[in-house]
Amino acid sequence: MKRGRVLGAGASLLARAPCSLTVFIVCAAWLALSLAWRPLMLPDEGRYVGVAWEMLSSGNWLVPTLDGLPFFHKPPLFYWLTAASLGLFGANEWSARVASLLAATAAVVGLHLFLRRHSPDERLPGVAAAVLLTLPLFFGGAQFANLDMLVAAMISLTILFGAYAVLSLERAVPHRVPLTLAYVFAALGVLAKGLIGVVLPAAVVLVWLIVSKRWRHLPALLPLHLVLMLLLIVVPWFWAMQQAYSDFLDYFFVHHHFQRFAQTGFNNPKPFWFYLPVLLVGAFPWSPWMVRALTPRYLQDPARFDLRSLMVVWLLVVLLFFSLPSSKLVGYILPALPPLACLLADVFLAWLGQRSPARQRVYARGGVLVAGGLCLALVLIAAQRSDPVAREQIVGAAPLFRTDDQIVMLDDYRYDLPVYLKARKSPWVVSDWARPDLLAKDNWRRELYEAGRFDPAAARERLLFPADLRLRACGEPPYALWIWGKKAMASDYPFLRDEWRVLTTADDDALWRIAPEASRALRGCDETPKNG
Repeated sequence: MKRGRVLGAGASLLARAPCSLTVFIVCAAWLALSLAWRPLMLPDEGRYVGVAWEMLSSGNWLVPTLDGLPFFHKPPLFYWLTAASLGLFGANEWSARVASLLAATAAVVGLHLFLRRHSPDERLPGVAAAVLLTLPLFFGGAQFANLDMLVAAMISLTILFGAYAVLSLERAVPHRVPLTLAYVFAALGVLAKGLIGVVLPAAVVLVWLIVSKRWRHLPALLPLHLVLMLLLIVVPWFWAMQQAYSDFLDYFFVHHHFQRFAQTGFNNPKPFWFYLPVLLVGAFPWSPWMVRALTPRYLQDPARFDLRSLMVVWLLVVLLFFSLPSSKLVGYILPALPPLACLLADVFLAWLGQRSPARQRVYARGGVLVAGGLCLALVLIAAQRSDPVAREQIVGAAPLFRTDDQIVMLDDYRYDLPVYLKARKSPWVVSDWARPDLLAKDNWRRELYEAGRFDPAAARERLLFPADLRLRACGEPPYALWIWGKKAMASDYPFLRDEWRVLTTADDDALWRIAPEASRALRGCDETPKNG
């Protein structure tokens, strides 16, 4: 009997699959339309795609690396998905952003599926999906190759299927399938970004249970076998990293979880109210309906209280959670967008109900067209403000690059350079690695220096002082050196002669190629450098 009830729950979900499949296709097609309109943005997209590229090119799918050094800022799920995409579709902007596209699509489909089952208004699932897809902030997150959309989708799906299980429990219908899915997505959320993947959705569901006086269902939401399943999915990778690197757990959890949340010494300090204007601007042109959705009167309809209270609690808990720490980034607030879209769609439909049928169609279609046009316009603006010249010139020079060639970066780290050149070897990065302010800022120096602590031997090979580079460049290596840096730095390194420059950019950057057959004299190795 129990087995039949579980299979019945699965059939109930699958019965809604055809319409959800249509939503999936439309959503994926809409988001994919502008996925490759702009080069990778630095530093974030270049960093995370660069780590995925190293995972693919090295064949080491267990340890994320940056410049060949263990990079433990985040867990591996995004890197796994992106490395797989790069391997299937090649190293390009489209494949680099597939993980975010799929995550956004999953969030839209999950919201649509939940509303089809639990909304008293049959129009709400489609309208909420359309609003979510045309929120500029959500659309932008789906076009951006970093972890924010992936973890937002996992958090959203955990909440949706957790709430699905609660409402199924209350109605005495099978709840095991949605509850199992909630645990699976919670585990994937942990593998996407750490503890937030389980802590935040658990907080939302718990507060909703209290607000809606459903706390008695809490024990049924914590079956031992699903808790063990979650641990079985999550623990192996963390255990393997701790076995290989004894300081991993302290660095990952204490430093990158608790200290970043509680302390103010990290980048991007913002005021407590920062995310309020972010949501207002990021939801335009739908945001005028936001105020109506947060009034006490909005929750008074008994037939809609379950759904509306969940969405309000979800929105407010996420907003409060990310407003508490001093360090704030726009992408952190993405988990609040699915409930916001649902609330906006709900209020918008109520507003439309006061208009004639003809005007309803005009306003609904007009709203989607305006919002969708704004999303595409923002991508075009971002493309124009990016650095397409550098990208085009690097890609144009890529056919000259050989597997054995070595990338060198002078007091800079251009994260996307190994991706565009399809490099198989980790770059040498030249800087003053003994400077006293090395850990003062969250930047590429700190990232590489901290990563080098986990593998000192590899760090000595790749993190060079200027004198080290002169020795290696003048040692007549049997491979070409591709050296990236400011044009003005050529005077500090005699071997950087103008005849070796293969491209320059509008930002005074240069990429030199020193062929392996170049002699010591031609490299200027007998000259005295200006910086000693």
